[in-house]
Amino acid sequence: MRIELNFPSAELFPNRAKGRHWSATYEHKTRERNEAYLLTKQAKNKAKWEWNEKQIEIHLTFEMPDKRHRDIDNCLVASKRALDGVAEALGVDDKFFNPLCIFREQGEKPGKLIIEIWSYSK
Repeated sequence: MRIELNFPSAELFPNRAKGRHWSATYEHKTRERNEAYLLTKQAKNKAKWEWNEKQIEIHLTFEMPDKRHRDIDNCLVASKRALDGVAEALGVDDKFFNPLCIFREQGEKPGKLIIEIWSYSK
């Protein structure tokens, strides 16, 4: 299953949010989670995806909107709310997201986050 989301908002990157009140990022976090939830639900229905207590392999591909350097670990933190939305839509706990692979590619504005999901027996 494949889901394409907008590139995470700059407000969600940890270096940007540092020291700010939680309400400053609340709207961005909510939007990221809701978008991921809705798009995952749609993809799940099309793929007729079922989960049977298996590990779920997740590939996150960040298509960068520009040539600025972004640490891969900060990209992962910025996508946390999207992963929460995916887990909720799939009806699973995100502890089953194993392995979690992260890729970074040069893209074009506005950039995107591509989430690919596979379920397999372990």
